[in-house]
Amino acid sequence: MNPQDPPYSPRRASRSRHVRLRGLQVHLHEWGTPDPARPSLVMLHGWMDVGASFQFAVDALAEIEGEARHVVAPDWRGFGRSDPGGSDAYWFPDYLGDLDALLDMLSDHAPVDLLGHSMGGNVAMVYAGVRPERVRRLVNLEGFGLPETRADQAPTRYRQWLDELKQPMALRDYDSREAVAARLRATNPLLRADRAAWLAGEWARASADGRWHILGDPAHKRANPVLYRKDEVLACWRRIEAPLLWLEGDRTDVAKWWGDRYPRSDFEARLAQVPRVERQVLAPAGHMLHHDQPEALAAHLARFLGGHPG
Repeated sequence: MNPQDPPYSPRRASRSRHVRLRGLQVHLHEWGTPDPARPSLVMLHGWMDVGASFQFAVDALAEIEGEARHVVAPDWRGFGRSDPGGSDAYWFPDYLGDLDALLDMLSDHAPVDLLGHSMGGNVAMVYAGVRPERVRRLVNLEGFGLPETRADQAPTRYRQWLDELKQPMALRDYDSREAVAARLRATNPLLRADRAAWLAGEWARASADGRWHILGDPAHKRANPVLYRKDEVLACWRRIEAPLLWLEGDRTDVAKWWGDRYPRSDFEARLAQVPRVERQVLAPAGHMLHHDQPEALAAHLARFLGGHPG
């Protein structure tokens, strides 16, 4: 992108506000106002991302159906403009607790439409099984879950965690907003230059030292000492009552992340345990499919979510 070219201009600018959830100040991106005739759409970002990441999809959805839909995208604890977790480690159940508190505040126990990407997709899936009455429609953007673990891996994992607690964690910083945008495009070559330029200002901030720093707590980089328990997760997935829309990018290859530790056949067997699933593939798109194909994503959302409960 030419430095003189303008960054992306949102069609539907979000409101920014903080709410107190479980003792933390959590930042929300919010579009529109609640409508009793249509559930709010809550969008959950992935690891090392921010709620603003959904701006392109929100704009594309507005192009299709107008700007009436109420949409909320929180920054998870320790990401974006939300408070850090208050400790030197992060725990998956806290995301469920934060989401539950957020929905209590937003919807007064009325069901919502819940969308999650990657880590956010994993949170959304478990939550929809634990509190099925709270979710009307469920959308998962490549929240595959993690490789199955064995109990005999626990000693090594605990030791790794203990060792990492003694080490300071840091994230790379950058000399300019343009450098942040270049980093985003290096990770995802399908990300349009204007979108990268806009997103860089949401994903990082300039500090007093003149450097641009990623809006994420470095403690997220520490190993989690709690093993991923596939059987527990699937017990939750089987209790999902909402229809599920599963979306993935045609260029996503899970083998690049996990090799033979998590074969595609294992994921297919897991997804088959969810009662009602519609599957769609976006192309060309990778893991950040809401950046790569927001228009196609929005078309599926508009159809799947519809305008009214039912």
